[in-house]
Order: sequence, then structure tokens, then C-alpha cells
Amino acid sequence: MIRPSEFIHPEDAAALRQLESIPGLPLLVKKILALGLEQLQYGINMASCIRLSSLQFPKLYKHLPPICEKLGIEEPEFYLQMDPMPNAYTFGDTKIFITVTSGLVEMLDDEELDAVIAHECGHILCRHVLYNSLANYLKIGADALGILGSLTAPVEYALFYWNRKSELSCDRCAAIVTSPEVVARTMARLAGGPKSLTNSINMIEWAKQADEYDQIRNRNVWNKTLQIAAVLGLSHPFAAVRVREILRWANTPQYAQFNRTEQLNTKVKHCNNCGKSVNEEWAFCKHCGNKLK
Repeated sequence: MIRPSEFIHPEDAAALRQLESIPGLPLLVKKILALGLEQLQYGINMASCIRLSSLQFPKLYKHLPPICEKLGIEEPEFYLQMDPMPNAYTFGDTKIFITVTSGLVEMLDDEELDAVIAHECGHILCRHVLYNSLANYLKIGADALGILGSLTAPVEYALFYWNRKSELSCDRCAAIVTSPEVVARTMARLAGGPKSLTNSINMIEWAKQADEYDQIRNRNVWNKTLQIAAVLGLSHPFAAVRVREILRWANTPQYAQFNRTEQLNTKVKHCNNCGKSVNEEWAFCKHCGNKLK
């Protein structure tokens, strides 16, 4: 089983400590949960999206089980939303589910889709989902919270700050399942680039732009203030920053250890129907009953 402490980004860990030190945050979370918003979103998702399984879009569904097995997490419910905009999200606290859009599935190849699903599973493994769900509601607008609206402004910005840092940890999780190169390539694809262009991107040069961005931001107090204002309401870091961070991590002993473990596990077979690991001697998959031989 992979533990979050083995790969969590230090900026994520630091931001989470700051977030949890905010007075009143636990009360805010309890108030929002008491409104039944988790059940509301789960019901909407159930009614408007398609739940994936070995019987429903099995080719798409089978991406999930081996990723969950590798990360050592319980398999969440998995949904397809018919939406041309590429997107994926994880939601819930007591009932966690992952949703991907049809636009995302159409845009990405199998490796890139694995990277996105592994990224979402990273939120589950790192126990990000509760605060992530709260951030998603606040992004809709504090007005929706009625009397809680006046409490949310400082919490909202703190949540978004942590949310941006948490994405860096989940990119690492995606790299453990796929590779840093696939994650970087996926960043380019999600930025809206067609394969005809993204396949030619020099990722190292792109990552250097994040260093230049840091120099611009840190040049003086005014520049820093402007850049803070620019990202204040963003839930994700800029693409170049994410590419730089994952390529840096690819050259660390920490990632090398995961890579060695992966090489030892390459001979593990998986059922071509449900995606779960199977024994060489099995004639039928003991998970779904699919014939293996």
C-alpha cells in the first residue's frame, strides 16, 4: 500500500497545516455537511451521469480498478458525464465518487486518461476530498450559503490556496501510476492543445518558463501582489508550474524508489474485463467471472 507521506508535496502539507489552523473552519465544514449538500450532489450525479461498471462502458471502467489496487484504496463509484468540456472531479465524504466528462475521454489517450484518474484517486488517498468538496461549493458562490456567507471570504481564499498545492501531490500520484512524462503530456493536453502540437512540446523548456514566472513574481512587492491577486480564485496551479514540479520530482530518490517497485510489478496480469489483477493459473476472473483462458 502506498502512503501519502511517501509522495505528498511539501507545499501541500504546509498549506493544509495552515488551513486547519483557521479558527472556525471545523464549524464551517460541519455546517455545510449539515445542509445535506453531499447527498444533494450525490443524487444529482446519480440522476444526470452514467455509472460505469463491468456492464456499463466496461472499456472505460476498467481503467479504475488497477489504479485503486495499486494505490491501496477502496474503489469509489465511477461516473461518466455527457459534457463536451474536458473535466474530472472527485466529490464526497461518506460516499466518494469520481466523475469524468465525455469531452475528457474523447480528448485523451489511454495513458493520459490513466493519469487523470490516478490524479483523482490521489485526492482520495491523501484525504483531500472533504476540503476539496467544500472548495467546490464555495467556488459556486458564498451567497449560496446564506448566513454563512460572511464567514467564508478568508476561508475561501485559504481553501483555494491549499487546493492549488494539493494538486501538486496528486500529480505525483498520477506519475506513480503512469510516469512523469505522461503527466506532463497530459498537462499540455488539458491546456487545450491538440496532439499535433503537444507531441512536439519540449517539456524541459516549458518547465523553465515556470522559473521565469517565479522571477517575475518575486521581482518586487508590487509584482508579487499582482500575481497573488491573479491566482487568488484559482483552484489549480498554472500548467507550466505543474510541469516543472513533476519533472523535478522525477529526478528525486523518492520517485526512483517508486520506479524500482513498478519494475518489479510489471509482470502482474489484469483481467481484460474488470481490470483487476488475476493469477496466471485462473481460468476465470474471480472478481467478475470473465473467462481468462
